[in-house]
Amino acid sequence: MSAQPDAGSTAAQAALSSPLRRRLLKFLRGDQTPHDAHELAAVVGLHVTTVRFHLNVLIRAGLVRGEAQPRGDTGRPRTVYQVVTHSEPEGYATLTRLLSAQLAATAPARAARAERAGVAWAAEVSTTGASRTGELSDQQVAQAVTGLFTELGFDPELQGDDGDREIRLHVCPFRTAARAHPEVVCSVHLGLLRGSLVQLGAPETTAELLPFVEPELCVARLGPSGGQ
Repeated sequence: MSAQPDAGSTAAQAALSSPLRRRLLKFLRGDQTPHDAHELAAVVGLHVTTVRFHLNVLIRAGLVRGEAQPRGDTGRPRTVYQVVTHSEPEGYATLTRLLSAQLAATAPARAARAERAGVAWAAEVSTTGASRTGELSDQQVAQAVTGLFTELGFDPELQGDDGDREIRLHVCPFRTAARAHPEVVCSVHLGLLRGSLVQLGAPETTAELLPFVEPELCVARLGPSGGQ
């Protein structure tokens, strides 16, 4: 088992440690129109050079992309920025349907087996993030879980720093399949969530997953561990 990295060790976690970068990401996520640095500087009320620095951090973390956009005249193209989205490969929904039929005859039984698969998945990915060397605080656990879901492409946003914590999952790499078979796909993700807590040495932390609280949003909730 590898050593537990510091909460800000990955590029994505470091990028999201800044309130300003979280604000830029939230704005870009909520507005599907690409914006240039001058427009974004006006939104946050800072100098364009400062905003470009933070945008570059988000780009290196794989959360935002920049692309040149012609101005329609002889001037230099302007660079506009958008949130990176993760598209779901074709065939996932069909594959999930076929596998779901083989898991079990009833939805509850499928959900139970799928959750166990998610726990096993957490053990596999623990070497890339969710593993520990010592006791972690509830906040460190939440940050580590957020980091894991960042690496897996869920575009998570951690909220709360005392008591219950909420991880808002803005992207699901398997969204189409999850809508068709939530008892399988969402249960796998619940198992991943709970399994990561075991890998982090926080099995007493309560965890629940609320799928599709909004059309494009799922929420993972973590409660304080029994020992703290």
